[in-house]
Amino acid sequence: MTVYSKLAIASGGLSLLCGFYSLRVILQKKKQGKEVDVVESALNNKKGPQKPKVAVDMIFFRRFVKLLRILVPGFLTPEVGFIVLVAAMMLARTYCDLWFIANTTKLEGIIISRNSSTFYPSLFWFFIGMIPIAFVNNLLKYGLTELALCFRTRLTAYLYTRYLRGFTYYKLTNLDNRISNPDQLLTQDVERFSQCISDLYSNMSKPILDILIYTRKLSGAIGVQGPTYMLGYLALSGIFLTWLRRPTGRYTVQEQKLEGEFRFVNSRLITNSEEIAFYQGNKKEDAVIQSTFRRLIDLLRRSMQFRFSMGIVDTMVTKYCATIVGFFVVSRPFLDLMSPSLLGLNNEQLIQEYYKSGRMLMNLAGAVGRLVLAGRDLTRLAGFTSRVFELIEVLQDLNNGKYVRTMVNNASNAQLKPGSGKIITVDHLIRFVDVPLVTPNGDVLIEKLNFEVKAGTNVLVCGPNGCGKSSLFRILGELWPLFGGVLHKPAKENLFYVPQRPYMTLGTLRDQVAYPHSKEDLKARGVTDNDLRVFLQHVHLEYLVDRPGGWDATEDWMDILSGGEKQRIAMARLFYHRPQFAILDECTSAVSVDVEGFMYKHCKQLGITLFTVSHRKTLWEYHEYVLKFDGRGNYEYTAINQVSEFGSA
Repeated sequence: MTVYSKLAIASGGLSLLCGFYSLRVILQKKKQGKEVDVVESALNNKKGPQKPKVAVDMIFFRRFVKLLRILVPGFLTPEVGFIVLVAAMMLARTYCDLWFIANTTKLEGIIISRNSSTFYPSLFWFFIGMIPIAFVNNLLKYGLTELALCFRTRLTAYLYTRYLRGFTYYKLTNLDNRISNPDQLLTQDVERFSQCISDLYSNMSKPILDILIYTRKLSGAIGVQGPTYMLGYLALSGIFLTWLRRPTGRYTVQEQKLEGEFRFVNSRLITNSEEIAFYQGNKKEDAVIQSTFRRLIDLLRRSMQFRFSMGIVDTMVTKYCATIVGFFVVSRPFLDLMSPSLLGLNNEQLIQEYYKSGRMLMNLAGAVGRLVLAGRDLTRLAGFTSRVFELIEVLQDLNNGKYVRTMVNNASNAQLKPGSGKIITVDHLIRFVDVPLVTPNGDVLIEKLNFEVKAGTNVLVCGPNGCGKSSLFRILGELWPLFGGVLHKPAKENLFYVPQRPYMTLGTLRDQVAYPHSKEDLKARGVTDNDLRVFLQHVHLEYLVDRPGGWDATEDWMDILSGGEKQRIAMARLFYHRPQFAILDECTSAVSVDVEGFMYKHCKQLGITLFTVSHRKTLWEYHEYVLKFDGRGNYEYTAINQVSEFGSA
């Protein structure tokens, strides 16, 4: 044995020992619970139900089968077409490899025999044969990429159909605390999940196909014992590596959660930049972002160390040890010359047969290695499957009116259950009968609310912050569940909410007035641009149409319009929809008194009954009743002409 061979063996042994040592340290930390504690505290610091561990087990397979029914809903679908295309290309690719091995061996035999007369024609036809092989390789890549896109399209459509059904998108972030950062799940996790399935399909089916074909070919060349040894090695190494890779799925889930948290704190900074700037809170926000980033980096570093250790073991087991087993297997019939197919061959023919069998065996060993490594992809897929399936379960619960939230447990609200109240749909009437005002956290603001508002009777709502004004409107809009009592109200489309800071959608000026209706909806309702222009005239914004682009102008309306203009756009939107009842939440605070008065009078002309939250005394004349909360669980509902002073009865 040479010095270089000894050095190579020593370095390989040292690397293997380092890998096992690193794995031992990480697994010991896992047993001690250090990693789990750090990650759990970093995610949300919330107490909740214990989530199942992520692993390749029966739970994973049941979830994966359910998700597979979403991704491939039937046989006559594009997904099945691309699956068949990929399978056909993988089969063609394997036979291309066999052709390549046979012709490469043939060319090498020609070179060794120094037969120049047949070398150039053989080389030409070898080149011609490369053209369909290149086509097959790239068509295989295209099919896999398209398959991942089809999976992502199908799953994205499925999730958004449920996410944007009713008020589910609101409930997911405001009423339920099982999912943090749904944007991360709906975008990045879905993309990685779809890509992971496509890669796994290729990384498992292609090696299995190679193993079947090469096993049949090699059984005739070197005997059945050679492939048998390789398949036995596959089974043993697969079990061993699957056992070592168990933490991979957990790392995948934790990485995605902390990535989502890091994105969330950055988006909060952008959304609340003005308030933070007024408070000069840049140092505090920097500390929050840096802390979140450090938690993410610490987890990524631990994950990288684990994958580094696993990489050493994977390389040794699936590449080098498999190569050694391959050499041992291919050497037996040539050393003993016991194989019937080798009897009577001269040295040149034995060399060609050795090269041919050796390359097929190396391809078989490579297929075995890829199949063993596919277990790593399967473990990562288990992590993404857990994330996506959890989102689907939560969306299904919310669509069915169920939500899970950490409640305040006390004697006063222990008997209150979300959804235990009853909503009766009636037109031109709002009536609360023994309806408690309860927040999703379980805080009781008003034990029983009883009052009635008929069409044409405007109500002014007042009271200190946190008294229940916003809770009242959220219950009216069916954003929050009823915790008891009976609520008579019009259908949701006959209620309209106008906030202090109106939302401006992405789109044209026409879209701002008609929101959430589209241009097609306007045509279906018979509403023209001239009709919309009248609505802008009522709020003194007709000049917006005369700007470049007119109704089709597309701008960042949240930025380009002033606060008063946005509030008047929201009132024009109210005039367009013309609901039975409207909730005006300080929606004219940036509008002059004369324009404000005109808009309230126009609401009266259109027959829109108003619930108004405002502290302007000038609005008294447009209302008949006042609903006053004292912030201590009490309220009064009286005629406004009996109120001597604003805010008191």
